[in-house]
Amino acid sequence: MIRRYGEAVKAGQHYRRRPGVYAVLLEGDQILTTFQEKPKPEFQLPGGGIDPGEQPIAALHREVMEETGWSIRVTRRLGAFRRFCYMPDYDLWAEKLCTIYLARPVRSICPPTEAGHSAAWLPAVEALDLLGNAGDRAFLARAIQSTFPR
Repeated sequence: MIRRYGEAVKAGQHYRRRPGVYAVLLEGDQILTTFQEKPKPEFQLPGGGIDPGEQPIAALHREVMEETGWSIRVTRRLGAFRRFCYMPDYDLWAEKLCTIYLARPVRSICPPTEAGHSAAWLPAVEALDLLGNAGDRAFLARAIQSTFPR
């Protein structure tokens, strides 16, 4: 069973499953996030949908590059969660199946190429309150706990 975060499922609403990959990009006590301006301004874990025929890790590298301009080194899979939401850019009600990876930012290559996105470094502990969805916050908390055990 994959845990659900966020909005409750709307009765009678058809959702299309949309698998995606996202990265917790820790460097010391900082995290590299993407700031998305629309549909509402928010900080997010970089990542997104897996294109048809694309491998998940290749999609993760592509999405992080598009949203932050950084190359990464994937360390390990942290887990997955589901989120039911409306995606206005696609006019789509989606069941987002989000697989989260722990990765390291390696090098800034270029500015983000995806419109409306910018790379944003945040103190990881502060990002626990700033990330735009509960699933991202939960997996960041898990990564912090496993990376910096008390």
